[in-house]
Amino acid sequence: MLKYDIVVIGGGPAGLAAAIEGKKNGVDNILVIERDRELGGILQQCIHNGFGLHVFKEELTGPEYAERFINELKEQGIQYKLDTMVLEITTDKKIRAINTKDGYIEIEAKAIVLAMGCRERTRGAINIPGTRPAGVFTAGTAQRFVNMEGYMVGKEVVILGSGDIGLIMARRMTLEGAKVHAVVELMPYSGGLTRNIVQCLDDFGIPLYLSHTVIEIKGKDRVEEVVIAQVDQDRKPIPGTEKTYKCDTLLLSVGLIPENELSINAGIQLDPITGGPVVKQSMETSIEGIFACGNVVHVHDLVDWVTEESRRAGKNAAKFVLGKLKTCNKPIKTIGENGIRYIVPQVVELENIEDKLTLMMRVDNIYHNAKLVVKDGDRIIKTIKRNHLAPGEMETVNLSLKELENFSGEQLKVTLEFGEVK
Repeated sequence: MLKYDIVVIGGGPAGLAAAIEGKKNGVDNILVIERDRELGGILQQCIHNGFGLHVFKEELTGPEYAERFINELKEQGIQYKLDTMVLEITTDKKIRAINTKDGYIEIEAKAIVLAMGCRERTRGAINIPGTRPAGVFTAGTAQRFVNMEGYMVGKEVVILGSGDIGLIMARRMTLEGAKVHAVVELMPYSGGLTRNIVQCLDDFGIPLYLSHTVIEIKGKDRVEEVVIAQVDQDRKPIPGTEKTYKCDTLLLSVGLIPENELSINAGIQLDPITGGPVVKQSMETSIEGIFACGNVVHVHDLVDWVTEESRRAGKNAAKFVLGKLKTCNKPIKTIGENGIRYIVPQVVELENIEDKLTLMMRVDNIYHNAKLVVKDGDRIIKTIKRNHLAPGEMETVNLSLKELENFSGEQLKVTLEFGEVK
């Protein structure tokens, strides 16, 4: 059996950052396991720019951003296995994996960092009526075909869902010579960043239909037509609002799901809202010594936030291995109220906060002129004014040790309050 101090599952931006930070904090015996043929994860197919503005203070493409961490991983001498599938992790931190070079492998770890990322919802998950022709792709699959494999997926395109990948692929397909007829969004607001709506749709004259959905796919061998319709408040199609587009391709950008089959089988507690593990601010899960970070915990809008969160996971995994992570007797639960959909971390241990506590959250609708109010019971700790809040954009609240020093309750609440924002 192979033995390592820290094993990181996933060699994308989260796993790379966690492994490097673990090494920097005194742990040398680290292994990264990646199921793809190369390190870098999803960033390798994200050839557009906009990455690294927070971490590196410059604008990079996805592969450029990944390359910086891959190079650092190699400079640090951190071991990694590619083309390796993890089959199972156990509560006593044993890992069973397989690849074509080593065959079946068993690995024993003192700490595990889960960094498996997320996957896309498919057509089957949203039950679109109609025939089942070729030409229906998830946006991420189309992105890989176009950017990495060199295949053009279609020429006449409709996109369902306005998540960031869908918006970016609207621009990408246009630049490759396709005609993108429309981006159709079920909700009354976009699920993507405002900058992507502007740069990927507005700049190319691509219409965005909010409160609309695809109600039928037509075609025998290949998609021939897609029918869309407006929906009511219950998200049911409104008769008489149908519109038909002749097209050969339908791209789906209908949500991302944290990749947590390994977590479920290991018995790790999951959050029903995020779909990822319940974590402490150290990024430790409900099983001692197993940490999680990145999109496997909750879907991020920027890779920069993934990196910051993963560095925290790697650092605390190292502290756990070295026996420096303190035992907490009075964990505090974080609660989102009145428009706050979820908060990560879900559990706070004051003893293990070094300089500040970072709370990441998403709202459940578009709000204007609001305040994020952080409370210890009924006592207000901090108030942050926001002119605009949207579900597609992550909100971050930082609390200093001084702001938390007199915390006395069992719940740390964040709520939205409304009024004039000056």
